[in-house]
Amino acid sequence: MNGALGLLTRGALAGAAGTTALNAVSYADMVLRARPASGTPEQTVSTLADKAGVEIPGDGSQQQNRLAALGPLSGIAVGIGVGVVVGAAAAAGARPPWWAQAPLVGLLAMAAADVPLAALGISDPRTWSATDWLSDAVPHLAYGLATTAALPAEP
Repeated sequence: MNGALGLLTRGALAGAAGTTALNAVSYADMVLRARPASGTPEQTVSTLADKAGVEIPGDGSQQQNRLAALGPLSGIAVGIGVGVVVGAAAAAGARPPWWAQAPLVGLLAMAAADVPLAALGISDPRTWSATDWLSDAVPHLAYGLATTAALPAEP
């Protein structure tokens, strides 16, 4: 794979690696603190579907089960999408050193996840505790580190 298309593809793969790291850190946090999974991904999908006039098929538990799958799938899509953006930036020549790029990529992924929550009224980050912020920031930093590591420094 050469050129911009190769970097976009590698960006998508790097985003998938970052998503895996984010999920692993999030699940480890859930195990260590015995905290429940967040319901915000499902709420986001449900709210977006409502706004778009799209009905999630099924009744009762069937619909809830679909939302339980669509929430994490949307997170995977966001993670891969951010990787594509990072690959596009690399193709355009934006190649900061890894120690600067990793937190920036993590911050970009965090914004891609949190801005819709706030915009849709699902959560207000201004009300989050320090623990809430750490629970969000640490997995996104892991995303940034893994995505940066997986994206080759040279085209």
